[in-house]
Amino acid sequence: MDSRRASRAPLAEPSTVAGATRPPGADQDVPSSAAALQGIEPPRRRLPDWIRVRIPAGANVRHISDLVRTQRLNTVCEETLCPNRAECWAQRTATLMILGDTCTRTCRFCAVRTGRPSWNDPDEPARIAGAIADLGLEYVAITSVTRDDLPDGGASIFAATIGAVRGVSPRTRVEVLVPDFRGLRGPIEAVVEARPDVFGHNIETVERLQRPVRRRARYERSLAVLRDAKLWAQTIGAAVRTKSALMVGLGETRDEIRAALRDLREVDCDFLTVGQYLRPTREQLPVVRYYEPAEFSEIGAEAISMGFLHVESAPLARSSYHAREHLPGRS
Repeated sequence: MDSRRASRAPLAEPSTVAGATRPPGADQDVPSSAAALQGIEPPRRRLPDWIRVRIPAGANVRHISDLVRTQRLNTVCEETLCPNRAECWAQRTATLMILGDTCTRTCRFCAVRTGRPSWNDPDEPARIAGAIADLGLEYVAITSVTRDDLPDGGASIFAATIGAVRGVSPRTRVEVLVPDFRGLRGPIEAVVEARPDVFGHNIETVERLQRPVRRRARYERSLAVLRDAKLWAQTIGAAVRTKSALMVGLGETRDEIRAALRDLREVDCDFLTVGQYLRPTREQLPVVRYYEPAEFSEIGAEAISMGFLHVESAPLARSSYHAREHLPGRS
């Protein structure tokens, strides 16, 4: 390792986060964000007591797991090793991933496979819709890998899938979590015109950490996706809410989090989730520090005060966590 790199000052030490307290077991082996972003391996340590992953169990979980396998479905629940799979599946909520399981981008927080996609299934929208009806899902989030190899980034498949779900399961709430479509307005508008209940796109992290964490993504581009989706929904009279998500624990400061929340409100983002970054495997970025539950409560309260309609802020909150609770009048 280059000693000059190792001696560089950290971007932001965990102790600089306003109002933060160091959780039990977080001693001097906590890596700085600079070390983490450079891939320097920290010593292994126990997860805080407040982070507990449930083992999937129960009839609903087994039913959905069996159908996911037999219907050849890709789920974010499994691909990203989501800690909430048991809870969501037990409530008949799932996040399905269309357009294959191979992403054209390499984000340093994500465990999804990266490479040259070969997925081409023109029947996918109908197959996904049929599976949703068979699963009896009350709320479904539909997302995808990033497909920069496709001219429209896969927007037409998103739109066709929403339409197919509406045709066979009209009572199912549909949320989409889309890639940035390289900032092109046509694909954004095509998805909005299919009228999902919620149009989501994640900024993932604060502005300063975008390039090392998300690489080919751009902060301003992500904000523009949310802005353009909301404006187009208003133009065509579609009742579409917008949503984004933020991970913490990568070395950001509370001031940077606050700035990101303000930026999301500037583009009229309605819903927000804030969760603890958990390293999926040793191939991804290390955690800089773990936020305590009280800190998530503070961030959530601040976001609500800024005008978000619903905020889910908790250590294990993820993009679609408790998603069906976000919509007015829905439980």
